[in-house]
Amino acid sequence: MKVPTIAFILVLLTMVTVAWSKNSPQMTQKPEWERGKAVYAANCVACHGGNPSKDGPIGPALKGSSRELLEYRVLSPEYPPGYTPKRNTRLMPAFPSLKSEMPYLADYLR
Repeated sequence: MKVPTIAFILVLLTMVTVAWSKNSPQMTQKPEWERGKAVYAANCVACHGGNPSKDGPIGPALKGSSRELLEYRVLSPEYPPGYTPKRNTRLMPAFPSLKSEMPYLADYLR
């Protein structure tokens, strides 16, 4: 299979798993949190996995990441000055189209 096909299948399976998971206290979160969760599911799950507090198949865990770090890594291919990456790779592409979604993503990953 081609890599894009595998990535699509991983995203689809993760979304189904998340949808079928038991209700948690987080299910009653505010709309901003829910929007951030949707942004994560649509853009981050394939590499960082369905649970942001655990390392994904390609990317590290994101739970607890500062908004500054998220903005640097999501909007550009850079890390904040002085930050030491969890993994020494440069695989993550920039997603400048998510600029308006950063407050919601940061709220979900807080």
